[in-house]
Amino acid sequence: MALEVVAARRLFTREEYHRMGEVGILKPTDRVELIHGEIVEMSPIGSRHIAFVNNLNQLLVVRLGGRAIVSVQNPVAFADDTEPQPDLAILRLRADPSYKEVEPHANDVFLLIEVAETSLSYDRSTKLRLYAEMGIPEYWVVNGPAASIEIYRTPEAGGYRDVRRVSGDATVSLQAFPDVALTLAEIFA
Repeated sequence: MALEVVAARRLFTREEYHRMGEVGILKPTDRVELIHGEIVEMSPIGSRHIAFVNNLNQLLVVRLGGRAIVSVQNPVAFADDTEPQPDLAILRLRADPSYKEVEPHANDVFLLIEVAETSLSYDRSTKLRLYAEMGIPEYWVVNGPAASIEIYRTPEAGGYRDVRRVSGDATVSLQAFPDVALTLAEIFA
């Protein structure tokens, strides 16, 4: 007679996740993030991905200087069990407490950007639902292979109400900073 075994998953808190890094269970080179208590392996970063992230960083830092923080591939604390690492996060400036004392949370975010070379399906599903659930007002998926950007605004249950895909010679602006305009030619240069 065969025994049926029920597999139980062990979910982790952000505190446990960070402790795993401190004691060496998770290495500094591990590309992981914590999503709803699960440690999720992220896609490897290729040269095109690096180029798009660096280019967007440069464009946004220059245009947002003194008005917002451009955070590159750093975590954002969403809940006790969730800490994604978007490719870019546009964060509000804080006076007190500073980001040295309290990590960025969802209410600090103007815009999250994921650059998708091999992670398009994950970015359009898991990340999109998560960001909408957390009330992130604007989310971009930069689709490297298609040289297009998917812009998601107005979060609601499980997704975003306003969805737009731009390509070609389009220009995109940040919802929180409508005067900050980027052409796709600049982004995909």
